[in-house]
Amino acid sequence: MGDNVLSNIRRRSWILLALILILGFGSIITRLFYLQIIKGKEFSDLAVDQQMSDTTVSAKRGPILDRNGNTLASSANVWKVVLAPIYFENDKDRRAVSEGLASILGMNVSDIYELAKKSDSYYQTVKRQIESDERNKVLELIEKISKENPKLGAVIVLEEDYKRYYPYNDFAASVIGFTGSDGQGLSGIEYQYDSYLTGIPGRVVSENDAWGAAMPFEYEQKQEAHDGNAVVLTIDETIQHFLEKHLKQGIIDYKVEDGAVAICMDVKTGEILGMADENSFDLNNPYEIADEKEAEQLEKLSGSKREEKESELLAKQWRNKAISDSYYPGSVFKIITASSALEEGTSNLNSTFVCTGSYVPYEGVAPIGCHNRDGHGTQIFADALCNSCNPAFMQMGKALGYEKFWEYFQSFGFNSQTGIDLPGEGTGLFFHHDGEPEGSMWPTDLAIGSFGQGITVTPIEMVTAVSAVANGGQLVKPYLVKQIVDSDGNVVETRETKVKRQIISNDTAKKMAEILEKNATEGTAKNGYVAGYRIAGKTGTSEKIGQSRRSDSVDYIASYCGFAPADDPQIALLVYFDTPTGDAYYGSQVAAPVFAGIMEEICPYLGIEAQYTDEELKYVSTSAETYLSMPIEQAMAKAKEDGFEPFVTGDGDIVVAQIPEGGTMIPRGGRIVLYTTTDSTKETVTVPDLVGYSVAQVNELSAEYNINISYSGSVEQDTVVSYSQSIASGSQVPPGTVVTVTFGNAKVDDEVM
Repeated sequence: MGDNVLSNIRRRSWILLALILILGFGSIITRLFYLQIIKGKEFSDLAVDQQMSDTTVSAKRGPILDRNGNTLASSANVWKVVLAPIYFENDKDRRAVSEGLASILGMNVSDIYELAKKSDSYYQTVKRQIESDERNKVLELIEKISKENPKLGAVIVLEEDYKRYYPYNDFAASVIGFTGSDGQGLSGIEYQYDSYLTGIPGRVVSENDAWGAAMPFEYEQKQEAHDGNAVVLTIDETIQHFLEKHLKQGIIDYKVEDGAVAICMDVKTGEILGMADENSFDLNNPYEIADEKEAEQLEKLSGSKREEKESELLAKQWRNKAISDSYYPGSVFKIITASSALEEGTSNLNSTFVCTGSYVPYEGVAPIGCHNRDGHGTQIFADALCNSCNPAFMQMGKALGYEKFWEYFQSFGFNSQTGIDLPGEGTGLFFHHDGEPEGSMWPTDLAIGSFGQGITVTPIEMVTAVSAVANGGQLVKPYLVKQIVDSDGNVVETRETKVKRQIISNDTAKKMAEILEKNATEGTAKNGYVAGYRIAGKTGTSEKIGQSRRSDSVDYIASYCGFAPADDPQIALLVYFDTPTGDAYYGSQVAAPVFAGIMEEICPYLGIEAQYTDEELKYVSTSAETYLSMPIEQAMAKAKEDGFEPFVTGDGDIVVAQIPEGGTMIPRGGRIVLYTTTDSTKETVTVPDLVGYSVAQVNELSAEYNINISYSGSVEQDTVVSYSQSIASGSQVPPGTVVTVTFGNAKVDDEVM
């Protein structure tokens, strides 16, 4: 009995032990099956991730170039500082590294420490786009902490990156645009062509040792980054400088409050040679408010009001007025009405129009006045345009009719985007009354629309439409990018001229060019005339209806649009000033002289041949010769032979200096001051006030004060007066210094709608 009990106990023990062994090994086998089979790939990937590091190699963003290869935007090497917090073993090391980086990078220790505490992370960005000096200090820190604790060698990582630079700061800012901190284009060409400019990032996959440090290069695989393409613009850097220089001066001279625009376009191809928007900002600091007055007002605000105002100001300064803003074109639009009437045959060159000082377009409508309150009397077609007579154009529009006016308005490209390759293009507006379809017009709409009121257009729409008149009647699509070139210099894409449609005949276009040339020499546009060049053009002065910021007055837009040369047009130019607040606000007084100044530089630069009248030749500038080191008698004789008037200063025998220097442009017969001693070069004269005088009076003043005058604008007519001078009155300058004086007509009948 006792043996049986003992035997049973033993048997049960063995069974229990067997069960324990079976259950134990079973669970182990089940766990191994789960870990190796079910979760095997996942853990394998984790092991590889721990043993391997995968680093992205930034691609270099492609440059933006002007049409001649000049760099307008480029990318240069910078570095990104990254932490791998997983390799920290204690809080002491975290704080030490955080303090070291903070002192180098100019950051708060607490911000870096918070990143260092993320102990399960291999990658925490500390700071982007650090320069070489900061990089070198970070490398010194890495070396220092590695010596103290080799395990910390992989905690700080420096990755190569690129930063965008704009060599000319605010140059063509609204066209070029800028990028964000991640290198992505945010505005302008940078945004529009981001996919071309952005390269393809590379990768470096390397094996790490037990401490997480990268092992030798034989354990490394590298996939090279591909740099972005270069974008070659149609913009000519030199022409762009001409536009910006003259707009900036115009803003000062005429106290312009809301910026200015100038667009220069190749009338045959649609290429934009220059586009200036002088409501500009620094591309290298795009988030800084450029307007000093606005920036001062912003500093006085706080909280949500400050944030809201700052956003408003940034949006305003980034906005490209040349393509986004619409305005009443005023009398510049008469080019379109006249072209449409001639093409449709509702008016011809022999048509007559009567102006008594006002006109009643339809029965029951109040009279609409002309800028000439006494009336122009009876005029033929060309004279109506040169007089910029509103009653004549109301009659012209009435004869054309509602449907045809709307048809030509659309055909010239208004009321729709031009398709220019920039973001944010707007459109003008046509008459649209509640409950009626777009294009619906009331009788008064057609009347005022015929002379450019009641309809709005964008500057790019206007210059594109006038270019169609200039090029023989074809509406071409304006564009800013000429080519896409890869990093090896291969042309990837070439943009070509796109003709949208033929609007008017070549015959009509030629007739209009002749009339507009007459207008630039005899009519309301004569302040835009440039001696020696056949300019065709039209002024515009329009009220900003409902937009005046001053309760006691009306705000205006002054503009001038024209092309040259009139007999074989190559370029069109629109100049537009938004809210001049000085004594002058008419297009003929504000925009026309600036137009003339720009054209005076662009035409010879493009190789357009000048054809001067005998009277104009008196004022044409020529290059001064060099007389340095010559005996004084020889120098004087040579200067007279070259057509200049020499003046000697000092009692020496040899010319040691001269003003103007050799190569300076001065008029024929201008003064050359020859210095014979070093002391004599310290002599100065005072620049007089040269504004508001006739050509003869300016000549007298220049002789009295011993300075030279360079003549700009219209100088041939008896009625011209000086509008501006390049060196301020009261300035002390060496004798013989050249002062550029711009002339225009003292009184030009202009138009205000």
